[in-house]
Order: sequence, then C-alpha cells, then structure tokens
Amino acid sequence: MIWGGDSLRSLFNKPFPEGKKIGESWEISAVPGKVSVVSNGFLKGNSLTDLIEVYMDDLVGEKIFEKFGTEFPLLIKLIDARDDLSIQVHPGDELALVRHNGRGKTEMWYVLEAAEDAGLISGFNREVSRGIFTEKLESGQLLDILNVEKVSPGDVFFMPAGRVHAICRGVVLAEIQQSSDITYRIYDWDRRDDSGRPRELHTDLAMDAIDYGYHDNYKTKADDKMGSPVIIADCRYFTTHRLGFEGRIKRDYSLLDSFIIYICTKGSFNVNIGSISTGLLRGETLLLPAVTEEVVLSSPGGSELLEVFIKI
Repeated sequence: MIWGGDSLRSLFNKPFPEGKKIGESWEISAVPGKVSVVSNGFLKGNSLTDLIEVYMDDLVGEKIFEKFGTEFPLLIKLIDARDDLSIQVHPGDELALVRHNGRGKTEMWYVLEAAEDAGLISGFNREVSRGIFTEKLESGQLLDILNVEKVSPGDVFFMPAGRVHAICRGVVLAEIQQSSDITYRIYDWDRRDDSGRPRELHTDLAMDAIDYGYHDNYKTKADDKMGSPVIIADCRYFTTHRLGFEGRIKRDYSLLDSFIIYICTKGSFNVNIGSISTGLLRGETLLLPAVTEEVVLSSPGGSELLEVFIKI
C-alpha cells in the first residue's frame, strides 16, 4: 500500500522483506483470490473455503451456515498506517448488493499502537447535508466538517457502513469487518502513485453511500477490567469482547452457535482444547470451530485478546 510501512514486520514478525511498504495483513480471509490457508496440522494447505465445504456448520455454526453457506462472513486485518489513508466510505448491504452483487462493509477498529498525536477521522463534527458535504469537498475544505479523534492504544471505534472515515499516520490497529473489499475513496490528499498518477477516486459512488448524520461521540467507551470479557462491539455482523487476563481461565462456548476468533493484542498465551494445545503471540490470530465447547487460556505474565463471534 502507498500508505503502508514496516510495523507489521517489526512489531508482529509478519514475513515480508525489509524496506517494502505493507499496509495490511489479512489474518483471516475468504475474499476470493485472498483466501486463508491452514498453517499446520493434518489439514495444512487446505483453504478456509475448503474447510467450510467439508465441515459446514461444525466449523461456522448452524445458523451461520444456513445464512452464508460456504462464504465465511468476516475479514480480520492488521493495519499499519505509516501515512494517512484516503478519506473514504463503505456502502451498506443493500447498495453493495445492487452495485457489486456483494456485501456491505461495517467494521470496527481496535488501536494497538499510536504515535504521539496520532489520530483518525470518524464521521462529522456537526450536522451536515449532502449539499454542504458537496460544497466543502469541491472547495477543498472537506476537513472543516470531519471529526478528528486523537487515539491511544486500547481505543475502540465502531464504523458502520456509511460513516466517512480515515486512519491517519502513526496508527497500527486490528480491524474486524464484514467480508467485503468494497471501498469508495472520497479524497486522497492529492497523492500520486509510483507512476505519478493520482489514485482513483469514487466520489460519485460515495455520495449515495454516506450517512450524513452527526453523533456526539464516536469512540466506544468500555471497562478495562481483567479476568472477564468486556463487550466492545455488538452488532448483527459480529460481537467482539476484549479479555485481559493473567494465569489460567476457562471460556465456555457450549451454548454459542458460532466459530470463535482470537486476536492476541498484548503479551502471549496458550490455548488448550482437550489434549490440543497451541500458543498465540501478539499480532497472531486463531480461528476455532463452532463445535468447540470449552477452551482453557493460560498466560503467566498477563495477556489480552479480542474474542470475535457472530450471534444470529
């Protein structure tokens, strides 16, 4: 990515050459052409789509399989913004279906690292209309109406489809989203690519996708307690808990009809399911099948994870 850096390699040991700009690590994906592959065990080398075709609701959950079939419904990313991303918006389900025969893109961000004075853009700082938005965009004064937030590690932002947004330089975050790669760029800071060409904008498409509403607060407030899960996002597309713990804890999923995703955000921990054990380091992501009933997590030094699933 033109705005990427090398933090995903230096912080999380992601395998890519030094000096190459990388903006995103797609941790769990079933987006066509970018499908995750099993990394170990007897299923090593099989794709996520292969697994859903074979194991169906045992992997994803009965109601999720009924709704999505062999399409995995979420996309998990780590993002390194060495430079500002474009100001953009994602369409909702109805518009994405009509225009792209795809799904909309509601997402959430969990800040992992933030440089001093790093920030992001989320929504508007006042009541606006489509006319006001167009006027500000055409006059080069779009930033006048956008809400800019300073960020710190641990901050949470929920980004429903339709909300204008941008990740700004100096931010590394985890992104949980619908399985969609549809983005409408509105403004790209007059930036040019390696060939000297301005990057493509999708302003006309964006106008019908934008939610012009104003909100008093765009940052999610959540408790920072240890030892039990804290809800930091809960919508029809996904639920996310933050779980900080030290020592040994159990998670009971016997009544949950969904796969479970762990994203290690601090420290490291072991995951034990019966006789099966694996470790997870900061920046690593693990997918557990829906048939998982009980998990034992252990971390002698203290760790934090994001726990993601779907409630239908």
